[in-house]
Amino acid sequence: MTKVKVAPSILSADFSAMGEAVKKVEAAGADWIHCDVMDGSFVAPITFGGQMVKNIRKLTKLPLDVHLMIEHPQTQIKFFADAGADIITVHYEACKKISDGYLRETLQLIKSYGVKCGAVINPDTPAECIYDVIDLCDMVLIMSVFPGYGGQKFIPSALENVKKVREYAAKNGKNELEIEIDGGVTTGNAELIRQAGATVLVAGSAVFGADDMRAAIGYIRGEI
Repeated sequence: MTKVKVAPSILSADFSAMGEAVKKVEAAGADWIHCDVMDGSFVAPITFGGQMVKNIRKLTKLPLDVHLMIEHPQTQIKFFADAGADIITVHYEACKKISDGYLRETLQLIKSYGVKCGAVINPDTPAECIYDVIDLCDMVLIMSVFPGYGGQKFIPSALENVKKVREYAAKNGKNELEIEIDGGVTTGNAELIRQAGATVLVAGSAVFGADDMRAAIGYIRGEI
């Protein structure tokens, strides 16, 4: 099992001082920077595109974890790969609308740029829906809220998807598969999430809203 990582989501940062926010969480011990990309179609809000990721890339050596909550993700892969993303994740639900093979094709496209890839499922999507692409994935992202807005409450049933993916990965020689969970992660529920088998915990307001970012990251990682 890989060590637990904390990936603060810049969705909860002050966009007018993004550079400062990224430097602060890096100094506080963050492992990755999580970038939530929303297109106003797959989810209602619009956040940012490849230019923001390109600008953040200049400010940090931490891995940039780009979560595409967008329709037709293949059209955007090159932009984010060129911008410096270290891992790009795409939604099963968005890909399924296009074709049965679109998710696999998109994961292969991400890898063709030398970038790590992952599949994402919403809380109400069964884990079994992505079993057939886990062979390609460096990571699976389990949503523990419905995508679109920060600050939502954690949906406990998402832990079943974490457990199922972890069990499937173990049975199929993918013990090093990262399992990321995103949505409603707090210092209070992080232990349950880690116990279920998640290795990357995305935290927005729990880190950016904390009086002591370093302590919050330590609690979420399980070091405190």
